Amino acid sequence: MFGKSITLIKLFGFEVKIDFSWLILGLLITWTLAKGFFPNSYKGLPASTYWLMGGAGAIGLLVSIVFHELWHSLVARRFGLPIKGITLFIFGGVAEATEEPAHPRAEFFMAVAGPLSSIFFGLVLLALGYFGGTGGWPRPVIGVINYLGFLNLILAGFNLLPAFPLDGGRVLRAVLWGWKDNIRWATRIASQIGAAFGLVLIVVGVVEFVIGNVIGGVWMFLIGMFMRGASQSAYKQLLMRRALEGESVRKFMKEDPVTVSPKISLLELVEDYIFKYHFKMYPVVEDGKLLGCVTLKLVKEVPKDEWPSRRVGDLTLQCTEENTVSPQEDAMKALALMNRANASRLMVVEGGRLVGVIALKDMMKFLSLKLDLEG
Repeated sequence: MFGKSITLIKLFGFEVKIDFSWLILGLLITWTLAKGFFPNSYKGLPASTYWLMGGAGAIGLLVSIVFHELWHSLVARRFGLPIKGITLFIFGGVAEATEEPAHPRAEFFMAVAGPLSSIFFGLVLLALGYFGGTGGWPRPVIGVINYLGFLNLILAGFNLLPAFPLDGGRVLRAVLWGWKDNIRWATRIASQIGAAFGLVLIVVGVVEFVIGNVIGGVWMFLIGMFMRGASQSAYKQLLMRRALEGESVRKFMKEDPVTVSPKISLLELVEDYIFKYHFKMYPVVEDGKLLGCVTLKLVKEVPKDEWPSRRVGDLTLQCTEENTVSPQEDAMKALALMNRANASRLMVVEGGRLVGVIALKDMMKFLSLKLDLEG
């Protein structure tokens, strides 16, 4: 879902990261507020003031999204659901859960926590704007506070729409799940509604673009595309979880994997291993001891003319929880690790020894066969 991101702060144990794509949203919001909304709503102010108000509005939006997602994360923690952190990206923000909720009640309370927090935050801001107005606060300050107050109410209202993966769609899934006691059926229905809503946004975006609202049309089109893709992806991920549930890493791992010595050159690694076996990751072993791994990504970062003189040992990544897994571990954990590290292979380690390698393609073959057999 995300590209490169940086960590902003840590709140209550959750890392708050911002994806570089959010900068596009921030700039677009600043420009829209500075050139359109604030000049029309608060006439007679200097142009520089409008730009400051626009920047404050964009920062306020960031804070509002973090506040919204933080409550999702806190409630998820209350129900024992692991949350990696909060990431802001071009279409808003997300609390990154590594597992599905255990029961409908957890899903329901996690979903409503975000919109309720936005409603609370919006009303507090509007009350602050009212008292600030009666107290003679500067017009630009009142303008930004009132804007953020209404924005949080709009954010809550939009998120309550019953279209998965919006919060309202998750509430719908929780209700359907509790009714039929079937999360697969509930997710399919909620995802279909989310995909249909995304299609509506796409059509509306095209119409807006044609009638001259270029920016609004493009933005709505992109949101529709994102929602349609996210809703369909959510159902596929659930199918994957159910198909792999209870399967261990040992079932998929390849024993006696191809390994490399830390003493060979990068040129030898490329010519004798990467071009021959086509893997993107190779365990580095010396005298039977696992030292770590070397990846195609690391090799690419080294200038080609240095490949003959540089050794694999110079680039070896140490074994960590991000690139290793136990053979007894659940296959879903391995899949989650691959997704988080953007890797297609993991080293399987037991007692400090390399016992195999698990590859994404092998898991996907099993998944495809199981879904074909079970329908």
